[in-house]
Amino acid sequence: MAKKDKGKRKLDRKAKKVQEEEELQSLEKRIQEFDPAVDGASISDFANLPISKATLQGLKEANFVTMTDIQKKTICVSLKGDDVMGTAKTGSGKTLAFLVPVIEALTRAQITEFDGLAALVISPTRELAVQIFEVLTKIGKYNSFSAGLVTGGKEVQFEKERVARMNILVGTPGRISQHLNETVGMDTSNLQVLVLDEADRCLDMGFKKQIDSIVGHLPPTRQTLLFSATQSDNVSDLARLSLTNPKRIGVSADNSVSATPESLEQFYVRIPLGEKLDMLWSFIKSHLKAKILVFFSSLKQVQYAYESFRTLQPGISLLKLYGRHKQVTRLETTTKFSHAQYACLFATDIVARGLDFPAIDWVIQVDCPEDPATYVHRAGRCARFGRPGKSLLMLLPSEEEAMLTRLKANGIEPKFMNIKQKNKKTIRPQLQSLCFKDPKMKNLGQRAFISYYRSIYVQKDKEVFKVDELPAEKYAASLGLPGAPKIKIKGGEASKERKNMSKALLNLEKANAEGEDADNGQKKVRTKYDRMFERQNQTVLSEQYLNMTGTKIRKNGDDEEEDDEDDFMKVKRKDHEIVDEELPDLTLPASKRAAKKALSKKLSLANHGLPTKLKFDDDGEAHPLYELEDEESFKSKGDAATQKEQYVEKETMAMNEADVEDKETARAKRQEKKRKRKEAERRLRDEDDSEDDEETIVTLGTADLDRDLESSDESDDEPSQKKPKWFHKSNRADDNEDDGIVELDEPQTLEDLEALTSRLINN
Repeated sequence: MAKKDKGKRKLDRKAKKVQEEEELQSLEKRIQEFDPAVDGASISDFANLPISKATLQGLKEANFVTMTDIQKKTICVSLKGDDVMGTAKTGSGKTLAFLVPVIEALTRAQITEFDGLAALVISPTRELAVQIFEVLTKIGKYNSFSAGLVTGGKEVQFEKERVARMNILVGTPGRISQHLNETVGMDTSNLQVLVLDEADRCLDMGFKKQIDSIVGHLPPTRQTLLFSATQSDNVSDLARLSLTNPKRIGVSADNSVSATPESLEQFYVRIPLGEKLDMLWSFIKSHLKAKILVFFSSLKQVQYAYESFRTLQPGISLLKLYGRHKQVTRLETTTKFSHAQYACLFATDIVARGLDFPAIDWVIQVDCPEDPATYVHRAGRCARFGRPGKSLLMLLPSEEEAMLTRLKANGIEPKFMNIKQKNKKTIRPQLQSLCFKDPKMKNLGQRAFISYYRSIYVQKDKEVFKVDELPAEKYAASLGLPGAPKIKIKGGEASKERKNMSKALLNLEKANAEGEDADNGQKKVRTKYDRMFERQNQTVLSEQYLNMTGTKIRKNGDDEEEDDEDDFMKVKRKDHEIVDEELPDLTLPASKRAAKKALSKKLSLANHGLPTKLKFDDDGEAHPLYELEDEESFKSKGDAATQKEQYVEKETMAMNEADVEDKETARAKRQEKKRKRKEAERRLRDEDDSEDDEETIVTLGTADLDRDLESSDESDDEPSQKKPKWFHKSNRADDNEDDGIVELDEPQTLEDLEALTSRLINN
């Protein structure tokens, strides 16, 4: 009977395998016959797309039925295997636009858990990565791929033990780059798709190093999908990703169509810097039955506004979110604000990208965004998926004209909002009282003041951000401070050069700047010996030093010099006339460099003119050791500028060639190191016969039942011949010997424990 069941299961597995192959062939045929230009315009539902049944079932259960415009255009093209640059308004469903092609690409390639990493999804923030991963687990629950989420703020070792077995990896650039460089077993040779969500943010200077490191590990033959509300057209950025004829879909950078949602109402208000907090307080007090998101330019401003407003209690739940929060706190804050009906969240631009907070009524931009792209992402947190929403931008009089011009050039024209004086309320006295009573609040206010000025100073667009026109005293008074703190801003080209200068050159520059004669009225270089001799409290030094310098020690109020017969260091001179001209020059060198020069015979040659050492050529003629080229031969080669350019070009080519060789060497060393570590771990696993601990792996779909059934069938062929272990009693009928071992169940109640005690005593 068992043999019949075994044969039946084998036939079922073969039939299932044949059916899956037929479905894949049918799916490939549908995709090849599918024309995005013709068929893409006529379809509106996911069910009409040439995608697998498992993906359709996951989309249906997650209530994704009808496609948005960006999903219609990009999914149809992505299924054909082309590279895509998708640009669409915020809240238009870009997440599904790249997750569906990712799952389908892995399905058609028949990726299993043994094939390693096949898809990589990169997002600039942790919150956005978590949001993408949650959507992936919903729509891919019926697919058999393993997926992992790696972000900063989590335990790296925990991820390293599991990440090598993931087919789809979602994470931030820094953590993904770390795993590719350090984790053993991370094989990217089978990568099918690379996705960059909020691509313009991922490709900027903030993540340049991490993205370059990631791309260096990936094969060039892959599909690349870039998605953002504001796309980068920089040729160098696109070349770094090895894009092959990418299809540009959506809002392009050169037309005048706004990237903000149509249901978004946009306003701006002209307000002095000293009235911003009063304006924000008045707005919150008049919108207590609303969900508000407030943007500041720095986290110190977020901290001060949150702490001060929370103390004053406006009557609405207040939350804060910025980058230096721990990961657990950031996720808790995001969840609370998402589920809240009425709340106010103070945040930095970390929230401006991709996060989907449901039903936000107002987005308040207290500080001016750095560019129109930042404005689009900030304002796009509300009015998502066709819902209504409003945005308010606070502009200083010095920022208004230039910023509105830049917004208008991008098709964004917010309306002017006039605030009535009777609706304005001031909280300046309350803030002054808080800063006076609580030193911590005063410190927070000072830090907020300094961080705001620094954020304005580092902006690139100096026509919008004019740090010289900011009223420092009025702004400090609006924060409740008694006066404007002193600001020391480090930066500029000079500081960058000094920062990158070697320590030897920095010390040389300092010595040259200070090493002037005292006769010229400039400060002389002071060595450690000078500082020692100039100490005020000389009595802490040894008596021998005091005797050498002629210092008298006062004892019991007497000025007599202490006599000590054993003090051989004491110098006593009487009636000697010392002539300074007859004495040798025994002064200490002025610096370490001079001391080294005085003791080195080689360095002292500089005081004796040029060296007289000669060298001989092949003809036996003598030449000076250091021979300069004459002026005529130098001019015959061209002018100095041309020779300089030729020399620089020659050296640049040599450096580029050396750089390529160094990169290849480093790559080979890294691969060899990973291979050795992998071999070491494999040897350890072979030696270890103990059972592995249970591991937690996020899996999309069910396990491979066929493989489990096959292993169970093999175990049915031959009965187990294992010998009973020492703690097992024999079940044989002829075994009547008592081995003295009593098998008992674990006691659950007090009565069981008493019975067990009695039985053990009797035995």
